[in-house]
Amino acid sequence: MTVDQALRECAELTRRHSSTFFLGTAFFRGDRRRAVATVYAVCRLGDDAVDAAPDSDTGRERLASWWAGIERAFEGRPRADAAYEVSLAWTLAHFDLPRDAFDELRLGLETDLQRVDLETVDDLMLYCRRVAGVVGWLVAPIAGYRGGDDTLACALALGQAMQLTNVLRDVGEDLAMGRCYLPRDLRERHGVDLDALYRGDVTPGYVALIEDLASRTHVLYREGWRGVPRLHGVARIAVGVAALNYEAIVQKLRQNRYDNLTRRAYLRPHERLALIPKAVAGAAFGSP
Repeated sequence: MTVDQALRECAELTRRHSSTFFLGTAFFRGDRRRAVATVYAVCRLGDDAVDAAPDSDTGRERLASWWAGIERAFEGRPRADAAYEVSLAWTLAHFDLPRDAFDELRLGLETDLQRVDLETVDDLMLYCRRVAGVVGWLVAPIAGYRGGDDTLACALALGQAMQLTNVLRDVGEDLAMGRCYLPRDLRERHGVDLDALYRGDVTPGYVALIEDLASRTHVLYREGWRGVPRLHGVARIAVGVAALNYEAIVQKLRQNRYDNLTRRAYLRPHERLALIPKAVAGAAFGSP
């Protein structure tokens, strides 16, 4: 396929699978918009390689195949019939994306190849760093930024915050796949029994546990927002819109009375659009 065909396919995949991320890409222009959509598509396909696999062995094979495509793209010899390889090779030719970020992403995806029952909050934060925090390192070079490593640290925190939001939103869905990202040390601290989670019990202890993680999420968002004004041009608004949409999911969870075991918190289209003015303000001042 041609590069244009591959880029369009990655943009369409982004539109289908992440309304929040796709809304953010709408503020980018030209090559930057195509590159950001490519980054999402590449990450999404790696995630799907694991999540859509019928068993762990198949997941390992699919993840290895996905990784081989990443390596071919970095070597400048993408497989011509693989849109994500063609698009990534094009993106790498235009923007200086760090190979280390993809290495960490692969390690994070490997975590999901087995039954997940994280032991500590530190384990959870490492997972969030690997599967989403490093995405900030991939988007920042495309957007353009000032502030060096400190800005990249902010981008990492924002990615971690978004993934921690996903963890809070998807507890019930993850349990159905044999995964529990709510760390054992927090469950014990708040008296939350794993069997009760499988039954769908929203107890006072469970509410306290969710609020514990939600407070950590908000701290990460505040850290991430410090770096938003350092991005170039409309990238500030694009990232700000995505950040506000994700953080609003935590408030939706509260409105759902903390039931993330049988319900999914999400924003309606008009709610997403209403956050854009706040994102514009946050892009200028580093806080919404």
